[in-house]
Amino acid sequence: MKTTIEELLAFRAVVDTGSITAAADQLDQTVSGVSRALGRLEKKLGATLLRRTTRRLELTEEGRGFLARTRAILDAMDEAEEEVATRREAPAGLLRVNAAPPFMLHAIVPLVPEFSALYPKIRLELNTDDLNVDLLAQRTDIAIRIGALRDSTLHARPLCTSRLRVLASPAYLEEHGKPKRVADLARHALITNSQVASLNDWPLRGPQGDSYSAAPAFSASSGETMRHLALTGMGIVCLADFMTEGDRERGELVQVLGKDTLDVRQAVNAVYYRNTALSSRITAFLDFMAERLA
Repeated sequence: MKTTIEELLAFRAVVDTGSITAAADQLDQTVSGVSRALGRLEKKLGATLLRRTTRRLELTEEGRGFLARTRAILDAMDEAEEEVATRREAPAGLLRVNAAPPFMLHAIVPLVPEFSALYPKIRLELNTDDLNVDLLAQRTDIAIRIGALRDSTLHARPLCTSRLRVLASPAYLEEHGKPKRVADLARHALITNSQVASLNDWPLRGPQGDSYSAAPAFSASSGETMRHLALTGMGIVCLADFMTEGDRERGELVQVLGKDTLDVRQAVNAVYYRNTALSSRITAFLDFMAERLA
């Protein structure tokens, strides 16, 4: 007996949400209906796909292999349906996008007027968070993540890269002098990130090798707060180009130690769960952003 799409959808939803109850909510079905679909699938395959404990569900070795094939099958169906739907009507409805505050403010918000003019039927809900959010728990359709990706269960779309630079305000440099060598930073006030330790390894070639471990005079959990501290002359900071391009063009922040700075770029990716009802909206948003941000 062949497996059905209903059974594959139930299996994927249980894995993605972590429970049969949550999967039933996502699929708008009863808990018993999802449980029966999962049971039928395992019976047809003659294999246990999920190991049930009192606290959670875990994929078996057979389950991990079958999940990859399940995703490929359902994704292919979604893409086929999306292609037909896209030809029939323009994308419409609510699209929830989450990003860190600096990226939202400096990269996404300036593009919203043009996007809304192109897709007037899509209603954007823009949310910010400095930490990686759980897409399902936070009811998020697309999350913009900067740096290395960790969650392999999500689809990812590269949008752009953004170079890191060491910067300071002219007022700070006039008062404290401009560092001529990387070692000079030890005598300066440095502004660092209090939540992501890796962001405090600055891409500078010097006594410590190809990175400089910044010791903070000031620290903040938000890149935007770090930027404002630098703008007010509180110290030297290392930030991505996407949030400082305007500051550098206006001369409000200037690069220091340019000859010692390595060309290190942060990857910017959009991550999302594939969802047929949302796919045309997701595709429209990601295609637009990738073209404008490239």
